[in-house]
Amino acid sequence: MNREKLMKMAGAVRTGGKGTMRRKKKTVHKTTTTDDKRLLSTLKKIGVNAIPAIEEVNIFKDDAVIHFVNPKVQASISANTWVVSGSPQTKKLQDLLPGIINQLGPDSFVNLKKIAEQFQKQEAHHAHVEDDDDVPDLVEGETFEEAAKKETSP
Repeated sequence: MNREKLMKMAGAVRTGGKGTMRRKKKTVHKTTTTDDKRLLSTLKKIGVNAIPAIEEVNIFKDDAVIHFVNPKVQASISANTWVVSGSPQTKKLQDLLPGIINQLGPDSFVNLKKIAEQFQKQEAHHAHVEDDDDVPDLVEGETFEEAAKKETSP
């Protein structure tokens, strides 16, 4: 190789001036630990307390449910703040509904009524679509054979 070619290649990789080390690869800095520390310090200022023995948490959001299994739950009643941490799963409300009806409070019945109305609308729509796919009824007094003969004759 040419000396000039090598110098061009080396000059493109250099991070500083003459005599500095060349960077082997780009380093990626992670700032998640500082974010976690900030969050924890803010929660301490608010005065959250851990709530033990909670097996699952469901957060209802429109037609979806954010479902946590064995989450860490903290609360500060005075600050009206609840912290739920863990691994969430987003599920459709209709998938979870049969298992959680007995766990819902009285204020959730309004939402259940809305969901039931949506299901009824969907069922009515599906029934209407299925009726369109059916074979139409024959005119009284005609048979398939007679109708076929009429179509084939000139």
